[in-house]
Amino acid sequence: MALLAVDQRLVTEAATRLHDETVPWTLERQRLARNLEELRMGGQRVLTASDPPTRSDALFVVRILAAHPGMGDDPRTAELAAEVEGFLVKSAATEGVPDMKAWDVYSRRLRLLADDLSVEGGQRVSAELDRMSEAVEQTRYKLLLNVLLVGVFLASFLFILRRYLIQPLQRIHAVLVSLDGREPLLRLSSSSMAEIHAVEEAIMRFHATLRENEEVRLKLERLATTDGLTGLPNRRHFLGLAADEMARARRYGRPITVGIADLDHFKQVNDRFGHGVGDQVLQRFASVMVETLRETDRVGRFGGEEFAFIFPETLPDEALQLAGRLRQRLGESPLALPDGTLLAVTASFGLADATGQRLEESLAQADAALYEAKGAGRDRSVLATRVEAEASAQRV
Repeated sequence: MALLAVDQRLVTEAATRLHDETVPWTLERQRLARNLEELRMGGQRVLTASDPPTRSDALFVVRILAAHPGMGDDPRTAELAAEVEGFLVKSAATEGVPDMKAWDVYSRRLRLLADDLSVEGGQRVSAELDRMSEAVEQTRYKLLLNVLLVGVFLASFLFILRRYLIQPLQRIHAVLVSLDGREPLLRLSSSSMAEIHAVEEAIMRFHATLRENEEVRLKLERLATTDGLTGLPNRRHFLGLAADEMARARRYGRPITVGIADLDHFKQVNDRFGHGVGDQVLQRFASVMVETLRETDRVGRFGGEEFAFIFPETLPDEALQLAGRLRQRLGESPLALPDGTLLAVTASFGLADATGQRLEESLAQADAALYEAKGAGRDRSVLATRVEAEASAQRV
């Protein structure tokens, strides 16, 4: 910009000089050339006048032109004007034919000097205009250079802005949109800008907090819905799952069966071997059920040694066969005690057809069937019938 200011000053100075000096000087040269031409014409009239009065008038004009103040501005003009005036005065005073050959020489000198003055004025104007054009051309080149430099600066600025600000902010926006406490911990690329780096670290800390909160939520959810000893759904959670399955079966008119199981002689196990062994028995029973049941079946710990089941898309006879398979697997999985003794684990099952009934009624029927299995010697499965269930309900 400083170079442009210098060139602008040069152009301004050239324009001022052209206006204040060159143009007036050129006009003065033009006037001198015109005066010389008038002097030549006046001399021609003096030498060709037909009578003395006309010659006297023409000579008067010549003297005025020769004495013009502008003639003294240029030594060549002043010298030639004086010679011409002297020649014409002498010729006008001499009787006879004037010396036309001598006048032709003076006339030619006047014409040449007038042409020289005109050419000098044009040359000076042309030179001044050339200097101005050169300054303007330099200004144009420097302006182009400045535009190029500004373009390079803007491109570099935009590149730096995009790389170190816009792209990190876009990454931060994408991360914030998809931020999830269930995802692995974030590893954002560290930015060279302290402010962006601080935001990235804050996001990573926030995500770590989200993960911690999600883990705590899952733990609380497990504590609220899961039995801590067996890992099965607790009573409240099982009832919610069973209610959903009952509603689905009722909506689509599909069969469904419920059941209740109770470990045989569990109190004796606790009394004889301690509650630690009793807990192992419960865990063994829970693992056998999880391994044997289908993915669509639901099981939960109802309390103590009692467990509840729900078998979607299952007829009562099919559920009875499934309960038999559970008892068989349980019998094949005795619990090894520390002294090497194998403790056999058995269970009794009560089943009831829940199709078209309420959950509470179906569980009551299954519970009645369970008591029947207990009374019949344990380690067996009993399927409640509607008549038996109604009679059991009346006895209760």
